[in-house]
Amino acid sequence: MSGAALQQLAEDLWVASRPLSLWLGDVGTRMTVIRIGEGLFLHSPVPLDPATRATLDRLGTVRWVVGPSKVHHFYLGDYTRAYPAAQLCAAPGLPEKRKDIVFQHVMDASWTPPWGDAVLHHLFRGAPAINEVVFFHPASRSLLLTDLAFNVQPGPQNHARLFHWLVGATGRFGPHRILRAAIRDRAAARESLAAILRWDFDRVIVTHGSVLEHGGRASLERAFAFLGPRT
Repeated sequence: MSGAALQQLAEDLWVASRPLSLWLGDVGTRMTVIRIGEGLFLHSPVPLDPATRATLDRLGTVRWVVGPSKVHHFYLGDYTRAYPAAQLCAAPGLPEKRKDIVFQHVMDASWTPPWGDAVLHHLFRGAPAINEVVFFHPASRSLLLTDLAFNVQPGPQNHARLFHWLVGATGRFGPHRILRAAIRDRAAARESLAAILRWDFDRVIVTHGSVLEHGGRASLERAFAFLGPRT
């Protein structure tokens, strides 16, 4: 890791961007950190190296650690050991997948978050293989996604060129072919998209690729136009 452990995007909002080397290449990953009062909300954790931990501890107290989908859970164990008082929040289905971790919350449709309305959430329906929970930080007008949209730019920073090309992720914002195939119920997905688009967001923080700083709401609506018109 080089440079600052976290990058500040807005007041009380930071990201930590890290490599994520899989068999298909380095797809990269990103954690979002939101400060709520004196507490920290961590979305899709990255490896907890000493510099990252020291920076987090300077910002506040880690209170909530979020596994936002059935896919984004690799480093949760690092945070449970480092911050035993933190509450772990899981996407539906994740506790069954990660039986080695004790979760205090399952973020289903009826769940009330312990941080109030500082961060809003919506379980994206229609893609049960991932069960991604989408988050919105009203104070910074930021939407938080994991795999529902990539924003991979061409060039030397793309370290998984073949994979991104094969799935149609390079040079465009939105869901790639694998994610589209994972959407089994398009009517339910359209309802979820409509709910998300009711939020007043501009920035979209993706986990894979570059943060989309402006125009996020219109870009998300265009990216999911393949679902068909909303009723």
